[in-house]
Amino acid sequence: MKRALFALFSLVTSFAGASIVEKSVEYKVGDVLCEGWHAYDDEIEGKRPSVLIVHQWTGISDHEKNSARMLAELGYNVFVADVYGKGIRPMPPESGKEAGKYKTDRALLRERVKAGLKVLNKDSRTNPTKVACIGYCFGGLAAIELGRSGAPIKGIVSFHGSLDSPTPADGKKIKAKVLVLHGADDPFVAPKDMAAFQEEMKDSGVDYKLVEYPGAVHAFTQKGAGNDNSKGAAYNEAADKASWEEMKAFFGRIFTE
Repeated sequence: MKRALFALFSLVTSFAGASIVEKSVEYKVGDVLCEGWHAYDDEIEGKRPSVLIVHQWTGISDHEKNSARMLAELGYNVFVADVYGKGIRPMPPESGKEAGKYKTDRALLRERVKAGLKVLNKDSRTNPTKVACIGYCFGGLAAIELGRSGAPIKGIVSFHGSLDSPTPADGKKIKAKVLVLHGADDPFVAPKDMAAFQEEMKDSGVDYKLVEYPGAVHAFTQKGAGNDNSKGAAYNEAADKASWEEMKAFFGRIFTE
């Protein structure tokens, strides 16, 4: 087995014949310095299907980095976009205020996510005709907003994300197929928003699929959320594993069409 190499912002791990490179990447959006996270298998040659990840409301965390690593192990070129900016990693309740800035300014949210997509597409490993965007919670909303901006991507996956839209007509701009993975008991997505989202998708002719996991609430993929459903956000191992497999199958379809 190759020796693992560690650096301040870069890590290479070698296992089972794969060499996963992980490193931070700084980039500018206007005057704002952002710091994303890049993961890929260094032993794969040439361009490959690629995935953009958008973080939950506390900014880029180990959760998104772990997802990036797991996707890189599957052969994808992965970049985690930084919506908030370098060093802005708020904890509740400040995270709610920070996320709120972008939820109330969808143009700004789209700008930040599109900047991350630009970084991913410029990477030499990316096949720009085979790109998907996934997101968790706040990031799920951001991934759908990227689609609503008209971005030329193949797929969108929302894990326990918000679904509301102040401009539902923008659904007609979505070029990607959409997969929504939702906790059936999630109290943070109002029934009216769920109904409005489905109406938006149908009226816009979007190829979408909604999967609801019984007994799962908000943040069901995040182990740090605990296991108390009464709080509205809790980890659910069954839903976590099932949703990951659903995403993998989705990628298998959209990237082979």
